[in-house]
Amino acid sequence: MEIRYASHPNEVKAFDTTRLRDEFLIERLLQADKLVLSYSHVDRFIIGGVVPVRETVKLEADPKTIGAATFLERREIGIINVGGAGTVTVDGETYAMASKDCLYVGRGAKDVVFASEDAGKPAKYYLNSTPAHQTYPTVKAAISEASPNHLGSRTNSNERTIYRYIHTGGIQSCQLVMGMTLLKDGSMWNTMPCHTHNRRSEVYFYFDMPEDGVVFHLMGEPDETRHLAVRGEQAVISPSWSIHSGVGTSSYTFIWGMAGENQVFEDMDAVAMKDLK
Repeated sequence: MEIRYASHPNEVKAFDTTRLRDEFLIERLLQADKLVLSYSHVDRFIIGGVVPVRETVKLEADPKTIGAATFLERREIGIINVGGAGTVTVDGETYAMASKDCLYVGRGAKDVVFASEDAGKPAKYYLNSTPAHQTYPTVKAAISEASPNHLGSRTNSNERTIYRYIHTGGIQSCQLVMGMTLLKDGSMWNTMPCHTHNRRSEVYFYFDMPEDGVVFHLMGEPDETRHLAVRGEQAVISPSWSIHSGVGTSSYTFIWGMAGENQVFEDMDAVAMKDLK
């Protein structure tokens, strides 16, 4: 598991492109028959990916790194499948996972195993894990069961639907909030006008993009913005002080995960367009 440290906004002002990518962009999350994990000191997020092709893959980490005997001893996790059909087995109970299905696994689960139904079209599991202080039940939700919110307009090239899976009105958790945003064809902007939320951080995972597609993810303080060129199936760590918005070369989908002291989705500090620099 690689470790990502927190960065002060005054330091980030001086980062070049390479340093910015090293600190905030996770480039190779989904690798065949591997569990890939990044541990961020930003709200103690663990961001991960699993692609079981020839064999099953177990959720595990070095006990010394996470300070616990098992991965979920003091953590919770949200899992979203962005690939073919598969299964996730939690302490002997198996959950069928179609594309865009979400599974929440609460604190204390011991064995989590990922599998694909077809090696030719493997499942691709994207993971967000945060510390947890109590146990909530394991719950699965299909995208049809998520809470939809239609936003944006064709005029502003940001027509999109936000689906909330893990949130105060849906799957219950300690602090993790997780969902997915699908942009309509012809729409390329997300989360603009932008915002920050000092009470929680966020991670974006971009996918459903053409092979040569790029999303220019905007980050930084509102009056000191930077950008990251992001390809498909890559993730961006967004500290609480940073905006998190983007525009693509075509429409795309992204998963957002949030952690911190507040689970209220609408709790955000809007940034006026005139204040962006």
